[in-house]
Amino acid sequence: MSNQLTATLFPSPAREFRGQRWVNIALRCLHLVGVAGIAGGFMFGLDRESWLSYWYLTLASGIALTLIYIWCSAVWLLELKGMVIILKNLLLTLGLFVPEIRPEAFIAIIVMSGLIAHAPARVRSRRWLRPLRGPSKDPTPGRR
Repeated sequence: MSNQLTATLFPSPAREFRGQRWVNIALRCLHLVGVAGIAGGFMFGLDRESWLSYWYLTLASGIALTLIYIWCSAVWLLELKGMVIILKNLLLTLGLFVPEIRPEAFIAIIVMSGLIAHAPARVRSRRWLRPLRGPSKDPTPGRR
């Protein structure tokens, strides 16, 4: 990988933008509203039309948060917290198309969310893969 590409993907220090903390908070709030809205559909088999808009909100806010984290530093993708969120987005998408797994997928998403959100920073930031070069600090500012 070229030095320029490496520096772009893994800046040191991680990139930040003005108001990032508040954008993250707003997206997390929208994400929680979406998760609450899909709960009935995923857990109790309600009609798809009754929860689909919440599914879109959940997926869109999750993807937006993911893109911000990757923009800060792609090292996030190599850490446990990044891998878990990618897995959660995949389970959420799979649940839309495979109704039989919705309850289990929803419970798995909630459990993973609780575990990763409340784990110590050294666990959340554990790197399972190593970039060629990158920061050794948590790439998400303010998330220790």
